[in-house]
Amino acid sequence: MAAPSAKQSSLMSKGTDPQSAIKRLQAELMTLMISGDSGISAFPEEDDIFHWRGTINGSKGTVYDGMIYKLSLSFNIDYPFKPPVVKFESPCFHPNVDLRGNICLDILKDKWSSAYDVRTILLSIQSLLGDPNNDSPLNTQAAELWSDPEEYRKMVEKHDRPT
Repeated sequence: MAAPSAKQSSLMSKGTDPQSAIKRLQAELMTLMISGDSGISAFPEEDDIFHWRGTINGSKGTVYDGMIYKLSLSFNIDYPFKPPVVKFESPCFHPNVDLRGNICLDILKDKWSSAYDVRTILLSIQSLLGDPNNDSPLNTQAAELWSDPEEYRKMVEKHDRPT
């Protein structure tokens, strides 16, 4: 495991110990690896347990079927008491995803619980793809098109290219 970064060292000197977050993330990685969940995966980037790359496959029976999306997950040393920052790295035309990849999902904000884990996050985002919350869209164009499945599908195919 790499030495703590300057930011982590600074936080440690203020009394925050990243060891509990590191142990939790290592346990979650093992759980995710043995879960056998179809269509989701995530691993730390190189030797940095606080920065992960995730992959989500679009669910069957949705306009996202056959699409593969890459995500970044950035964890704070206060994890699991604070949610990670999760963003789409692949283009994703969706009512709850803005053009910069930010995701509007309550469990990543005010509904976060330390009981959630990486697996829950990935499954929730995968579910969100086929069942958006049009009451709080980040992409109003996608929200407006959602009610027209054929036009919406065309836009997804134009905007989102398999990666």
